[in-house]
Amino acid sequence: MKSWPTKPLGEVCELVNGRAFKPNEWQDIGLPIIRIQNLNDSGKPFNYTTQTLPEKFKVRKGDTLLSWSGTPGTSFGCFRWDGPEGWLNQHIFNVHLDEEILPAFFIHQVNSKLNELIAKAHGGVGLQHVTKGALSSVAITVPPLAEQERIVKLLDEAAELRKLRAQADRRTSSLIPALFHEMFGDPVMNARNWKRETLGDLLDAIDGGWSPVCQERPVRAGEWGVLKLGAVTTCEYIDTENKALLEEFAPRPELEVKAGDLLFTRKNTYELVAACAFVFETRPNLMLSDLIFRFRLKTGVQVNPVFLWGLLTAPRKRRQVQILAGGSAGSMPNISKGRLWALPIEVPPLALQTEFARLVTEIRSMEVEQASSGRRLEHLFQSLLHRAFQGEL
Repeated sequence: MKSWPTKPLGEVCELVNGRAFKPNEWQDIGLPIIRIQNLNDSGKPFNYTTQTLPEKFKVRKGDTLLSWSGTPGTSFGCFRWDGPEGWLNQHIFNVHLDEEILPAFFIHQVNSKLNELIAKAHGGVGLQHVTKGALSSVAITVPPLAEQERIVKLLDEAAELRKLRAQADRRTSSLIPALFHEMFGDPVMNARNWKRETLGDLLDAIDGGWSPVCQERPVRAGEWGVLKLGAVTTCEYIDTENKALLEEFAPRPELEVKAGDLLFTRKNTYELVAACAFVFETRPNLMLSDLIFRFRLKTGVQVNPVFLWGLLTAPRKRRQVQILAGGSAGSMPNISKGRLWALPIEVPPLALQTEFARLVTEIRSMEVEQASSGRRLEHLFQSLLHRAFQGEL
């Protein structure tokens, strides 16, 4: 292990905070106002201003920016700005580094310490902040510049692999919706004239769930639990989204979720209600909550459940279902069983539905392999980060 000097972050840079722009100062022309959302997602739109402001708030391409406020795990972080010249919003520092530390080395090192930074944050459950003083006290390793260049090259190569892995994952996740549209078209327009039946014609029952008071932690081995809305909200079944049942409640095995189930969120915000997820596999002893329905198809019906999942998650079809939601002002909208029973369902030939289900299974196998590869790559990257700043590379 190499022994390199360490310094408090505040000794290797000057942290210059952005300006607190008010919403009534936002305009449609001028220079962009660079906010945290513009750091995290380059596709987010800018707000603009034509104001003339002090030069200290100016951001130029190549600047090092450090967000110190937001949601832990998503908003905190250090970035190289590659966008247009603009004005810096509050909650972001423009980092003016001393010549003894390279910007790329600083960015990698700060991002390797995000858990340490988040531990220093204060605020509520949502928006949290790390003070300038807390940031300035974080210990930064400062090896010779030649060593920094060597480490940056290694970490940049590993980061590029992560980026390519993420791009491949996004492309794979778009395959199933694209496949559905290619095979069946827009179900709402129904230009291919598939026959239509009501959902009630296809189902034996719509099962409701149960929401007893639960513990705030997920289930452990052998325990019973209840699904949270998050288990279905993304339209992909996530069995880790659950809460453990309290010991004083007896489980209700008839509500246990099984592989092959088709789940549907009956209540949520307007943007998230009517999420549908097919259970390809699940851990045992998890029950439906009363915010989640289970659709039970009739025996021998000419509908494949994987196709029905694809149909109900098709964007225009889902919006058609969301319109069924009702509720009083201020409450979360709810979709009743009665309204779902009358929902029109497009029913292509069963052979075509079965082929869709087969191809979905192949795509999911590819996703499982990619997820395993992604976990190995992430473990490698985190190991490299740790070793790099311990002088072990």
